[in-house]
Amino acid sequence: MSNTATTTDLDATLERHRVELTGYCYRMLGSSFEAEDAVQDTLVRAWRSYDKFEGRSSVRSWLYRIATNVCLDMLSAGNKRARPMDLTESTPLAQAALSPRPDHTWLEPMPDARVLPTVEDPAEAAVAKESVRLAFMAALQQLPPKQRAVLILREVLAWKASEVAELLGSSVASVNSALQRARATLAEREQQGADASVSDPLDEEQQKLLERYVAAFEGYDMTALTALLHEDAIMTMPPFDLWLAGPADITGFMTTLGASCADSRLRPVQANGLPGFAHYKPDEETGGYTAWAVQVLEISDGRITGFHCFLDTKRWFPLFGLPLHLDAEADQVE
Repeated sequence: MSNTATTTDLDATLERHRVELTGYCYRMLGSSFEAEDAVQDTLVRAWRSYDKFEGRSSVRSWLYRIATNVCLDMLSAGNKRARPMDLTESTPLAQAALSPRPDHTWLEPMPDARVLPTVEDPAEAAVAKESVRLAFMAALQQLPPKQRAVLILREVLAWKASEVAELLGSSVASVNSALQRARATLAEREQQGADASVSDPLDEEQQKLLERYVAAFEGYDMTALTALLHEDAIMTMPPFDLWLAGPADITGFMTTLGASCADSRLRPVQANGLPGFAHYKPDEETGGYTAWAVQVLEISDGRITGFHCFLDTKRWFPLFGLPLHLDAEADQVE
């Protein structure tokens, strides 16, 4: 251990970088839990090798180098996390079937607080939020791992090409080439489907839209909900590969296969730089409400364009610091 830092000082120094490193690893890996594992591995490696750290770069740059290597090792298996619409065609309601795929298939949701450091610059905060939104995350997963690292470091974290080249043990020309290819891939995906546009913070119109959404969903008022959905709205439900397009099929599903969600309760959450809700549906055994899904909403032009329900509650609710049950009488968290 270096004489310049006690164990406590070193722990505090490394811990200061946890949130931003988690954001970086999450963008690289597309998985909430793998990102946290990668950061823990990064900090352990840094702690063990700190006596070899020569200070030629900042501690932050050194940690990013370790984290990048950890992520590239984890990505060497070639798995690309995706959304249901990246894997299959939309399913007409009449043919809807709930077929699950393994956890490692899916792009996972992430609480804002775990990946977005507090920054004073509103423009910087907005870029950070946009870079963890589901559509951008899904696009990142289509890039080869090194292109992914270059794009995140250059475009999201605003590193210089020379800094990225040093981190990757590469040349500036190679970094610039990788960035150009990554930008071209993302531009092609943007033409196929525009990302949701949500202001940061939410403007008054968007806030009212969310209030109307809560009232419509909790009241299971399909007429009101239809009025809030964009004509091209998409509903997804990982771990099922089914996805539905358009208000008629979405509301049709909710009143048939999803009918047990009537009289549900929603509690706001912040996920992936987007508005979201913890969805609790009635629990017939207890009389209260049981955790059912973390919903992440995409909004554009005053309508809901994406309605993404992550159903593995035993994983997602603890990650978001949410209880698995709401009390019936008080209608409050137990």
